[in-house]
Amino acid sequence: MPAADAPVRGRRRGRVVAAAVCLVLGVGLLGGAAAGSWLSGEAGGADARGGYTAAREMWHSTPVDTLFPPTLTGSGAGPGGADRVWTRIGVAPDSGCAGALDPLLLKALQPVGCVRLLRATYTDATSSAVTTVGLLFTEAGPDAMAALRARFGDESLGDRDDLMPRPYAVEGTPAARFGDRQRASWTVRVLTDAPVVVYSVTGFADARTVTDPQPADRALDEGTTDAPVEAGLTYDAKGIADRVERALRRTAATGTKKPS
Repeated sequence: MPAADAPVRGRRRGRVVAAAVCLVLGVGLLGGAAAGSWLSGEAGGADARGGYTAAREMWHSTPVDTLFPPTLTGSGAGPGGADRVWTRIGVAPDSGCAGALDPLLLKALQPVGCVRLLRATYTDATSSAVTTVGLLFTEAGPDAMAALRARFGDESLGDRDDLMPRPYAVEGTPAARFGDRQRASWTVRVLTDAPVVVYSVTGFADARTVTDPQPADRALDEGTTDAPVEAGLTYDAKGIADRVERALRRTAATGTKKPS
């Protein structure tokens, strides 16, 4: 009988070892997933909640040049794959959201709250287009941000021109007359891996009124040929938002802090 039991015991030990290996690998994979959540857009669990808390503090713990780089380069980001370069021409004082956002957009974002709003305005290399980009830091956790993102997608809220973000005009620059009637293209993005809403809005620097503004992401996906697209404004709205969002993610991933 002992001889007959030996293979059984060996198989049991093999299963125990295999289970232990799987557990170790599983923990490693979970750890990697948590570490990469900022880059993948995933959220959930204690790690995500901890990441949310750290990200929510970024508005006052990160240098402005890190969140809004003085120059943004968009290789192939323009019409026909042309390169774009955008230069920052002004940064707004950090503020709350009331007054800085259209009331209807503020109402749509109300479920996640507003801790702080950061804004900067850029111009293109020809100074013919101006773009305001914003980072809205919310009070919400992962579930609320995911719910808001789902609502924006299900109801196409990001495509509604009555929910366009407001621009930040900068005196003495090409954006001096950048007002609500000059808005030509925009994008609003609710992140799910951080308590942040990223948005941008673009217009002509000559202050012309735009009667048919186009949501950047939809216009580019559908190949629309309206004036904002033909003039490259939709590319500016999308390209600048893309790069500021990437800067935010890189900063969160590396834990960059303001020098003491």
